[in-house]
Amino acid sequence: MNGPPPPRDPGLQPERTRLAWRRTTLSNTVAAVLAVKTALHTRTAAGFAVVAMCALLWLAFLTLAHRRIRALATADAGGSPRLTPRHAAAATLCTAALAVCAAALLF
Repeated sequence: MNGPPPPRDPGLQPERTRLAWRRTTLSNTVAAVLAVKTALHTRTAAGFAVVAMCALLWLAFLTLAHRRIRALATADAGGSPRLTPRHAAAATLCTAALAVCAAALLF
């Protein structure tokens, strides 16, 4: 009677995870757009340098999020692929650094 375990039913967990990645991407986009708006208003060289950094961080996070969303969408019903610690750290770093860059423009 010790057969293979029944397949795991992930329920809505993969969909919630995809939505969380999209929400975080939207938040990062808003922070980057507000940084650009602030830099255009102040028109300083340092402001434009921070905006360039924000743009690079936003693109890096967008790439990571796109890969993760795609991996979740193509996963089989057996479960979602694990997020590697390296990718998790990169996403966290991009989000935190983008917030710091955007906040630097406000002060």
